Amino acid sequence: MVHKSLRSWIETLEKAGELVRIKTFVDPVLEISEITDRVSKTPDRNKALLFENTGTDFPVLINSMGSERRMCLALGVDKLDDVIHDIESIFKTLSAPKSGLLEKLAMLPQLGKFASWMPKVVGGRGACQEVVMSKPNLDLLPILKCWPKDGGRFVTLPAIHTKDPNTGQRNIGMYRMQVFSPDMTGMHWHKHKVSARHYNEYKKLNKRMPVAVALGGDPIYTYAATAPLPENVDEYMLAGFLRKKRVDLVKCITQPEIEVPADADFIIEGYVDPGEEMVWEGPFGDHTGYYSLPDWYPRFHVTAITHRKDAVYPATIVGIPPQEDAWLGKATERIFLTPIKMTMVPEIKDMNMPIEGVFHNLVITTINKEYAGQGQKVMNAMWGAGQMMFNKILVLADGNIDINNYKELAQYVFNNVNPATDIYFSQGPMDVLDHSCSKLGFGGKMCIDGTRKWEEEMSEPLQPFSLSKDFSAEALLSRFSEITGINDSLARLWNIPVLFISIKKERTNQVHDVHEQLSALPALQGIKMILYVEHTVDVSDIADALWRFCNNLDPKRDHFYNSGKAKILGLDGTRKTKALDGFDRPWPNIIVADESTIASVDKKWPELNLGPLITSPSLKHQNQMYGEEAEVSEQF
Repeated sequence: MVHKSLRSWIETLEKAGELVRIKTFVDPVLEISEITDRVSKTPDRNKALLFENTGTDFPVLINSMGSERRMCLALGVDKLDDVIHDIESIFKTLSAPKSGLLEKLAMLPQLGKFASWMPKVVGGRGACQEVVMSKPNLDLLPILKCWPKDGGRFVTLPAIHTKDPNTGQRNIGMYRMQVFSPDMTGMHWHKHKVSARHYNEYKKLNKRMPVAVALGGDPIYTYAATAPLPENVDEYMLAGFLRKKRVDLVKCITQPEIEVPADADFIIEGYVDPGEEMVWEGPFGDHTGYYSLPDWYPRFHVTAITHRKDAVYPATIVGIPPQEDAWLGKATERIFLTPIKMTMVPEIKDMNMPIEGVFHNLVITTINKEYAGQGQKVMNAMWGAGQMMFNKILVLADGNIDINNYKELAQYVFNNVNPATDIYFSQGPMDVLDHSCSKLGFGGKMCIDGTRKWEEEMSEPLQPFSLSKDFSAEALLSRFSEITGINDSLARLWNIPVLFISIKKERTNQVHDVHEQLSALPALQGIKMILYVEHTVDVSDIADALWRFCNNLDPKRDHFYNSGKAKILGLDGTRKTKALDGFDRPWPNIIVADESTIASVDKKWPELNLGPLITSPSLKHQNQMYGEEAEVSEQF
């Protein structure tokens, strides 16, 4: 389905019963985020929200792709896997051998389809340029401040257009934009991103870099801006394929080198001067569930703002999962499975990025295994495949395991794992937002090869596990004063040899020493892995504990084995400090709403058309914070 504006997308959502209109004034500073956080984390009441009274001339649409159903509506499919079938059909058609003239001629209709999906620059002005602000002023837009310790207001759903100055190749990416003045923002380009490379090329040429930001229009434009495409593939080619209609582009008014979707809701035009001093940008409550801390980034100077007459401002929030971005990630997981299978790792059957792993941290993959060592082959191939290079923990399985049945999957994986020989550690590029790395953007990786082992891969037979009848969580809590919680439910109920343990660190090597002592106990015989988290984490909530664990772990640095014959892998997913761990980088806090915003929204709730009160998700995490600032001070 093609949507020519956010108004069209809103109509689709409303007809599907997926939208709630909120007519009461809600402040874009903190209140919209708090309401959205509550709704997005309540599955049976999770809806897109249209805030019609924002204190500006423009309503705010948020959480519009924040569920599987709404993501499917945006893509025009019944289920996300339907996109896989379309892509597989194209790949098979194009890659099949063509021996005769007739077979080659039969390809022409397929090639004609491709041509009809290619973006096209059209003449004149587009709907996105119906209104041109006499003086560009970002303060006239309902730009959100999402979380209390954010550095300011941020544009959170921008499709940012840049071009390589040497080749003219277009790139559309999504990078947050902190507002510093009515006509200046930061441009949060990480060093691995294509736009950052364009910036570096302009710097070599000593030229200003034209930039344009599109907001709204077809929601597929927003998705395409987040997609991990190869550098030479135009994001609007992907958008054209997904919507089965080309994207019409128009030239910007003050930056004519850049073309933007004619039917977008807003266009913000401007430039970045590579010779200019950078700006101190951040903090920002990010998709990891932690604040990303401030750093130096380029300045974006606004030269024009244009918009539709009936423009709607699109926004999103990120933070402790689940949020809307989880479903954008799920779409990517499904859409890019086929290209990975058919071009790089043909033995892959399926892939799953659990929400608790916030995209790159945890990836589960099933494969068709045909020979010894194939798990390691897949591991190396995946860590070399585009943005999969940022993956931290990779779990492999084979056979007919349902990748979405976590109980069955974990049982299978750990039945096939010898923790001493089947878990691999490496290091390489990591997401710049990964705060656990000792060095920015570079850290450890781990692969758990849970595939069925061939004879050549086994050093000793694997024994089935059942938790010792002598195991007692209460006894361990009594014996180890630093242990504050033990979750043995996986081992006790499902015969999965894994424990979650929370621990209060007060001395160096404490987690390692406790692990050594625990591993020596006969009651832990057969346990294969212990995941340690900090004492503030409730280990009875496995999803929450796993989210914290994955964020705080550098697998290569933070793993250890006991000295006994039966190896148990310990993984230290606690917060790292200089005093106790020799960790020299700043450590961010988790993202929690402040009490005044929670109280304000509670009071306003009866007017919001959202049904009975949903309590703030932040209440669950308030006692897990270290102080109230975005950066945790060493005293905690």
